Order: sequence, then structure tokens, then C-alpha cells
Amino acid sequence: MATNEIPDSSNANSGASTAQLQRKLKARHLNMIAIGGAIGTGLFVASGGTITGAGPGGALVAYGAIGVMVFFLMQSLGEMATYCPTSGAFEVFATRYVSKSFGFAQGWNYWYNWAITVAAELVAATIVMQYWFPESVVPAWVWSLVFLLILFVLNAFTVRGFGESEFWFASIKVVTVIVFLALGLLMVLGILGGKSPGFTNFTTGDAPFVHGFWGIMGVFMIAGFSFQGTEMIGIAAGETEDPEKNVPRATRAVFMRILLFYIGAIAVIAFLIPYTDPALLQGANADSDTAQGFTEAVTKSPFTLLFERAGIAIAAGVMNAVILTSILSAGNSGMYVATRMLYSLAKEKKAPAIFARLTGHGVPIMALIATTLVGALCFATSRVGTGQVYVWLVNASGLAGFITWMGIAWSHYCFRRAYKAQGKDVADLPYKALFYPAGPIIALIMCAVVVVGQSLDVITGEFSIMNFLAIYIGLLFFLALWGGHKLVTRSRAVNPREADLSRHV
Repeated sequence: MATNEIPDSSNANSGASTAQLQRKLKARHLNMIAIGGAIGTGLFVASGGTITGAGPGGALVAYGAIGVMVFFLMQSLGEMATYCPTSGAFEVFATRYVSKSFGFAQGWNYWYNWAITVAAELVAATIVMQYWFPESVVPAWVWSLVFLLILFVLNAFTVRGFGESEFWFASIKVVTVIVFLALGLLMVLGILGGKSPGFTNFTTGDAPFVHGFWGIMGVFMIAGFSFQGTEMIGIAAGETEDPEKNVPRATRAVFMRILLFYIGAIAVIAFLIPYTDPALLQGANADSDTAQGFTEAVTKSPFTLLFERAGIAIAAGVMNAVILTSILSAGNSGMYVATRMLYSLAKEKKAPAIFARLTGHGVPIMALIATTLVGALCFATSRVGTGQVYVWLVNASGLAGFITWMGIAWSHYCFRRAYKAQGKDVADLPYKALFYPAGPIIALIMCAVVVVGQSLDVITGEFSIMNFLAIYIGLLFFLALWGGHKLVTRSRAVNPREADLSRHV
């Protein structure tokens, strides 16, 4: 068997019995897939709002704490994905080491999360395009159709095609952040843009910690959403060449780079723009669900403000272009991971067998078509009536990323417990996570804090059952999947001594 092909013992893919997933993603692809998934509008647009809400010190503390959590999660994922690199990732790990029902719920949770995210990115892309082409000139649905076709084509031919496109999409974002950090550092040092501000903005008003503990908690939850996407390494590991070498390398490198980008960007903004700056507040309060509001948010974003102060006259236009690239990158990655998860569910007989069919180039085409159609239908709901169905769909995916992260931490704890119960030596693992068992336990608790913290505003303010459901509908859906599967199949928790520790799926 060729070394770039992945053994597939599934009988479900009878329509393409000789086709297999192919290991054609290189280390640079793997790095950029995770980096691209984590760097987006949360950094480019919303970072100013975090400083406004918690002050410069509070924002840095919150992002640093989330960075620690993500480090532990990446360590857990890196150990399992290196040991058993599979496109099913979290679903396979949860099934093998926790329970079949937990794996079923994890898989479908991740799939619908990213299928809905594809629709959300289509909505965002049409809003960005109205910066150059108002809806009176080009109808919004035209752009959504064009972008959806682009995403489909990028994923339809080979996994290498997806990897290359995502590499360049993500590279644009990385270059933008590096330029921002470089210009910001020159301005902080007083080399560019006049006198250095020093630590003035850290002592303005209530700085460095604005609104105390609750200000930090508010940013803590926002920061958690910003880092989502790093777990894509687990999915991509199934089609990465030499995973024993490249997955650990990506696990280490991606965490350090993303943390540098986020902490570095927040630090630059904190030094150069006081939290009381009206522009930051306007950008944070802008209604990004409309073309006018999104344009205002971009115009008042810290990146745009700093580029303008550095003398880049067309900063708003440049940032709109970068954000469009960011949106396409997120949609591209979302299409890929959702497709692979649906394929894995079909292989495991947890989804219709048709979704396990592969093309001769190793692309699960029916799973891709299904994901594309779901993305298109979800987008269509945003154009019907008041768009309430779309709002509820997006709400349903709100906590899905944290549910996945909690599943990773718990699966890793159970994996290591099974590994020891079956008499295996941890030293033989191809990659060993640092700080076990503290790492996954701390990550699990921190994720739970974020999930519970989502309801604080609803509970401490005027309680509304509709607002409460809007926040937790995704969690309720996950629990329904888990409990429903357990009720029907009567599956039990995996006995550590009987857990499947084979290294192939």
C-alpha cells in the first residue's frame, strides 16, 4: 500500500472500494490550518472591545488564562492524534475511550457546529462585500453563491488543494498580524508616530483592571471563542504525511504562535490606545450584523486605527480585504472539518453509509455535498422573514466548540487511564502530553467555567427563558444526542481494560 494512503477497513464505502483518504497534507499545511482557524474577526475587530471591557491588564490576564487552557487541550489532542491519527479525531477518541454514545454526540456536535459556521461565514462575507458593492448594485445572495461554489471547489478535488488554499488564506492573516505587531512595536518605542506612550494607558482612569473580576470574566469568555479552531489539527492529522513527526511539531508550534499573536496584539493595542478611546467603544458597540454596522466596526477596529496612525491612508479598505480573506479561510476550514467528521461518522455506522463514499482522489464527496447543502440552507434562513431561524441555528452552535474541547480533555484522561490499565508503558507513546493528569482536568474545569459563565448576564439581570435557551440550546442538543443514543443502544461506559487502543481506524 502507498505510504500516503490511509487504511480503510470500512465496508460502507462500497461505491469506491479502492479509494482511500490520502496523506497529502504537509507540516506547513497543518500549522496554517490551526492558525487560520483561530485568527479571525475576533482578533481583527473585537480585540478593542475586550480592552474597553476589562482594561489593558484585564484583557491580557484573560487571554493569558485562555492560552493556558488551550495549551493543555493541545497537549491532550496532540498525544491522542499522534498515537492514532484519524479524520474522526474527537468522535473516534470519545467512542473508544469514553463511550459509544459520547462519541456519537461529539461527532454530530462537531459536524453541525461547522456546517452552521459555513453559513455564518457566508452571511459575513456578503456583508463585507457591501463595503465595495452595495446590495442595490449586486444582490447579497450572488456573493453567497459565488463564495459557496469557491469553497466547494477548493474541497472537491484533493486534500492537497484544500491544504494549499488554506495555507495562503491563513498566510495573509499571519502577515497582517506580523505587520501590525512590527508597526505597533515601533510606535510603542517612539520610533514611529511620535513620542512613546510608555505605560500611560495602563494607569489611565480605572486601568489596568477595569470592572475588576467580572470584567476579566467577560473577556475570558470572549477569548475562549477566539481560540476555537486550534483543534482542527486533530481532524487534519488523519490526512497528514508522517503524523508521528508533524502532529507533535504542529501542536507545539501552533500554540506558541497563536499565543504570541493574540497576547502581542492585545499588548500593542493596550500600550497605544487607552481603553477610554471613543473609537474603541464605537467599534465594540457597532452592530456587525448589518453592512453599515460591520463597516463601522472595521473602521473603528484597533488594527485599522493603528494602521491609519502609521500613515496607511487606505487602512479601512485593506482591513476589509483581510477580513474577507479571514472569512473565506474560516469557511474553507469549516467545510473541510465538517466533511471529514461526517465521513468518519458514516464509517463508524453513525451516519448513512453513502457519506463514506470517496472519489478516486480520496475526497468524501457525498459528505462534502451534504455539508455544502446544509450550509446553503442555513444561509437561506437568514434571508427569510426576520431571520429568526438562522439566529437560533447560530445560537445552537455557540457552545459547540467548548463541548468539543471538554470532550477532548475527558477523552484524554480516559485514554491514559486505559493505556495504564492494559499494562502499557507511557514512555512508549510517540508523543506524551505535559502535565498529565493536571492538564486535562484544569482544561475541563476552565471550559466548564466558560459554559456556565455564559448565563451570568441572564441570571443576574432580568431572567428570560428565551434568552437562557438561546445561550444553551446547543448544550441541550448535545445532551439530547448523548442521552438519546444511550437510551436506544443501551451502550455503557468503556471499561479501561477493554478500551480499543489499536493505532488505526
